[in-house]
Amino acid sequence: MSALNPEELQQARRAERRKRWLAFAFVVPLLVFILLSFVAPIGAMLYRSVHHPTVAELIPQTLTQLEAWDGQGLPAEQTLNTFTVELQALAKERLSGKLAEEFNRAYAGMSSVVKSSARKLRREKTEDLQSAGGQRLLSLHKRWNEPELWFQVKRAGAPYTYDYYLTALDLEISAEGGIQSREQAQIYRQLYGKTLNMALIITLFCALLGYPLAYFLANLPDKKANLLMILVLLPFWTSLLVRTTAWIALLQTNGVINSFLMGIGLTSEPLEMLYTPFATVVAMTHILLPFMVLPLYSVMRGIDPSYLRAAMSLGAKPIPAFVRIYFPMTLPGLSAGALLVFIISVGYYITPALVGGTDGQMISNIIAFHMQSSNNWELAAALGSLLLGLILLLYWVYDRFVGASNIKLG
Repeated sequence: MSALNPEELQQARRAERRKRWLAFAFVVPLLVFILLSFVAPIGAMLYRSVHHPTVAELIPQTLTQLEAWDGQGLPAEQTLNTFTVELQALAKERLSGKLAEEFNRAYAGMSSVVKSSARKLRREKTEDLQSAGGQRLLSLHKRWNEPELWFQVKRAGAPYTYDYYLTALDLEISAEGGIQSREQAQIYRQLYGKTLNMALIITLFCALLGYPLAYFLANLPDKKANLLMILVLLPFWTSLLVRTTAWIALLQTNGVINSFLMGIGLTSEPLEMLYTPFATVVAMTHILLPFMVLPLYSVMRGIDPSYLRAAMSLGAKPIPAFVRIYFPMTLPGLSAGALLVFIISVGYYITPALVGGTDGQMISNIIAFHMQSSNNWELAAALGSLLLGLILLLYWVYDRFVGASNIKLG
């Protein structure tokens, strides 16, 4: 075979480049979709969790003067005068409510103080406030005399801050500058623990129910297995809202289950099942069970049944043969199903909100609350970022001890 001359070699290279560019052009829509629907939202969430310039935009001159304050006692009188003038200006522009909301996040109980003070200062003369506004402010409410308040205002004025991550971990910065546990109610660490605990329980229940079901389907003839697989896939064809509300009808006080138990005499009064962690676990196990069955089934269908028969023909008992021969070969499917169920259940929102009540809600419901009701998007972003980091950490631990390459979907 003769070697290609330079001109033919150049043409071959151009053809190869065209093929590569054509293949890349087909992939571009997918890359754009991933960028817009996945990378960009996560990047925006991470940025929003540390960027909060609201206070800096509302009282810029006060914050500039607070930089020279050493944190001991009250700020200088000129600083208080400047804040009073800026608070009056915000009141006239109807922005004092926004500042009150920010102050309340930084220092609990300040919302009403800021609003009432702004209403009173609105009628004052600006010239008087420029010279004696600090004394007037301190006389309006005793909380303006607390140095801790001004320390928190100074911290809240930083455009970039990690305070929301501290809040998400039930921590705060003390007046001395150290990190300490929050003096107010500590809820977020408990919620993270409860979320992980419930996700683990849901994963275990899905494995206990899904493994024998997948084994049964994998050992049926193809025609019967395909027919029964339709029942496994049926939940995917039903609205999530319909499946969740069906559990409400089953678990409520006068629902089907309580009526049945009372009808056969097992209980004399209805059991409290709805709006509990039990309801969340049961409903989510039912909803997420197909995510465990499908990977297990696809892996089990590829296992040669002659391995198990050969082990028993050599004298092994059925259960030891199953544990030592068959079960290890199903670990790739079990691992994939467990990861799918666990990760999905950690971030689930609709089902815990509908059937879990206060006790059965998870961290995702609190994130939604801060985004929809309290409008504290920065704290919601911090909570979401920590949840993302926790999932990545668990995945890293799994990869470290088990190996991500062992995950197979069939």
